[in-house]
Amino acid sequence: MVPGAPDEVQAYRDLIAAFQAASPGLAVDLITIPTRADYDRRVAADFGAGRAADVLVLDYRRVTGYAVRGLLAPVGPFLAGSTAIAEGDFYREVVYPYYLGRELMCLPQHASGLVVYYNRRLFDAAGVPYPDGTWDWEGFLATAQALTADTDGDGLTDVYGLGAEVSLANALPFIWQNQGELVDNLLLPRLMEIDQPATVEAVQWFGDWQARYGVAPGAAAEAAEPSEARFMAGRLAMYLNTRRGVGAYRPLADLDWDVAPLPSHRGRRTNLLFSDGYCMAATAADKPAAWRFIEYAASAEGQAILAATGRLFPSRADAAEAVVAQEAALRPAHGVVFADTVPRLQSAPALENWVEIEVIITDEIQNVFYGRLPAVQAMRVAALRTEEYLRFQVVN
Repeated sequence: MVPGAPDEVQAYRDLIAAFQAASPGLAVDLITIPTRADYDRRVAADFGAGRAADVLVLDYRRVTGYAVRGLLAPVGPFLAGSTAIAEGDFYREVVYPYYLGRELMCLPQHASGLVVYYNRRLFDAAGVPYPDGTWDWEGFLATAQALTADTDGDGLTDVYGLGAEVSLANALPFIWQNQGELVDNLLLPRLMEIDQPATVEAVQWFGDWQARYGVAPGAAAEAAEPSEARFMAGRLAMYLNTRRGVGAYRPLADLDWDVAPLPSHRGRRTNLLFSDGYCMAATAADKPAAWRFIEYAASAEGQAILAATGRLFPSRADAAEAVVAQEAALRPAHGVVFADTVPRLQSAPALENWVEIEVIITDEIQNVFYGRLPAVQAMRVAALRTEEYLRFQVVN
């Protein structure tokens, strides 16, 4: 069972066809759910009913919650016996989050960090040089300010310099770059640290994009037209997104765009890992057959099939290098940024209830971003609201 847009679903069909050609006699029934939110609800409901699909695609931030309840079958023992693939084939930064203790629960399907997508025409119109990857927080904000414009003189912003989904996930790289933390101890967390000075400072800087400087759309403007839609329509100069943006923007002939790495802060370029993995349900009736599909899907050949959509960047180094070489003549011109970002990727805490914690903190970050609360107050509220989740947590 997989989530995905139509082009992703077709890629999965191609993957299954290739697998079945290589493994005669093994049939695969594909279940697809269009949106991620609906997919996550369906997965939870199926696990609760004891009828989960044999193989599922899961965000690593959800793996611990299912694994500690015994709902997933570890793939580590199967991988150890494989002659086709090995753990060393994958970027180590991407494999680690799929461990629960010493058990490898799933194999990473893809890997991405956040990058800055930018509209070259808007840069040209404003006389702003394209980013070369050397910018820091100050240069990044100055660029956004230079690109924000009232083009018709009516006193309202027509082109915003910057946009992003306002979430903890998108703020996390900047928290880490400022040496902030989320919890007091990754191995045995007991306190949330999101109300500590370094974290608060980074959240305030992130929120000030809109609340202080107005380079990002406000709440009403965002509700009227989301930032990604503005970027695709040519009315937003820079947008933070993962590799998935490539698949969405590449077909747009009128959008002249490229990518750049996130800005650094005091020399630190930490980024957040975004990754889904192939997982096996503990209830799978034929686990060896389920493994054979996971093994093929996670091979260089399998990853190349899904990477052809543009949306997914491989979690294997060999497949990633092949994608960079093959896409040299395609947009984005600087697609190598996705590979360069991998060594800087850091994973979110592997806590049993991390998804619930992330939702709460995101609520408070939105309060900062839209000017409802200062970060020092909002992050204290977030800490109080989430500390209860740390009791009796099972962690990676």
